[in-house]
Amino acid sequence: MSLQEIRHFGDPVLITPAALVVDFDKEIRTLIADLTETMLNAPGAGLAAPQIGVSLRAFVWHIDDVLGHLINPTLVLSGDIESDDEGCLSFPDLTYLIPRSFRAVARGFNMFGEPIEVEGSDLLARALQHENDHLDGILFIDRMSKADRKIAMKEIRESDWFNEPHAPITIKVSPHSIFGRNT
Repeated sequence: MSLQEIRHFGDPVLITPAALVVDFDKEIRTLIADLTETMLNAPGAGLAAPQIGVSLRAFVWHIDDVLGHLINPTLVLSGDIESDDEGCLSFPDLTYLIPRSFRAVARGFNMFGEPIEVEGSDLLARALQHENDHLDGILFIDRMSKADRKIAMKEIRESDWFNEPHAPITIKVSPHSIFGRNT
């Protein structure tokens, strides 16, 4: 397990839908360990695989001193919506009010391929939705009002992290075939 570079807004992997995980092997367990270590070091409340350049449907969270992870998630959301401050490790120092469902039930798999279900409200529900969005190539700025997004884009363009020189961007994909197994 090792710390990974967190990709910032502008990296194409962040807006690309991630592929289903088909092999629950040592590689996926290493990915979950890397995501967890990187998230805790940042520090953050959640981190999705695309945020470290891996286009697979997996994410981790750390809410109320509980660490968790989910692979190939699906969400069922409540109808009650609340707006609260939300940030993202791929947008350093940017926080805006984002509407999200107050409750969420997430179903998927753990790193060993065993089915799991996570039910949460408030911050956990928000984290599950935010990280699942990353897996679909949706960013939290996509959830903002037009007026807030315009302000946020100005703030992003003026930020040091957006204007710093970057190493060439590479997108890591799983070496395992998914043909015929992701439908």
